[in-house]
Amino acid sequence: MNDDNRDLGPGEFIGRRGGDAVTLVGGSVIVAVPEAKRAAEEARRELRFDFLDDRAVLELLRRRHLDEEDMFNAGFKHGVPLALVGFGATIYWGGVAQYWETAASRNAYLAVAVAFVVTQVFFFVRSAMSHWGDPVQQNLRARAGKYREIVHLARRGGADVPAHYPHYGPYPFAAKFRSEVDDPEQPESKGSDDHGHS
Repeated sequence: MNDDNRDLGPGEFIGRRGGDAVTLVGGSVIVAVPEAKRAAEEARRELRFDFLDDRAVLELLRRRHLDEEDMFNAGFKHGVPLALVGFGATIYWGGVAQYWETAASRNAYLAVAVAFVVTQVFFFVRSAMSHWGDPVQQNLRARAGKYREIVHLARRGGADVPAHYPHYGPYPFAAKFRSEVDDPEQPESKGSDDHGHS
């Protein structure tokens, strides 16, 4: 397991990238609000995940944090060089290269600069597609986003759920649930006796 999750206590996960540990709100809190319980049961059928199983939800949230870290790191690794190359090429063109005497020299500079930028764009896009486009990770994000909706329903219904819990935003992109995809890392949901569902 990643260092970010290795030192967490029982029932803890990282709510946002670089944030503090957050304690899981138990499924018994959710089922106390009928609307949230109903939403969790509907989502269970739709997304093939037991949103009232504390162990499964904790593993989901820990994996979601690792996914967010991986996406950020990939974006940083390729996004920063892309920005630096693009910015540097533009500045050099504006301050030096455009004043060169021969069109051949200017065109050669533009060709090299464009080649460097296109190469960086290629690596950036390839990295983004490998992370955002992974169907297993998309299912993870879809389930994490649905869990967030369910606990917000519970909170609005009077349940003792901290504000903004689970302390990360919804996934507006790359969170489409793909029912045809097997999830090899998905823990077997057994349910909990304390929240009264089968």
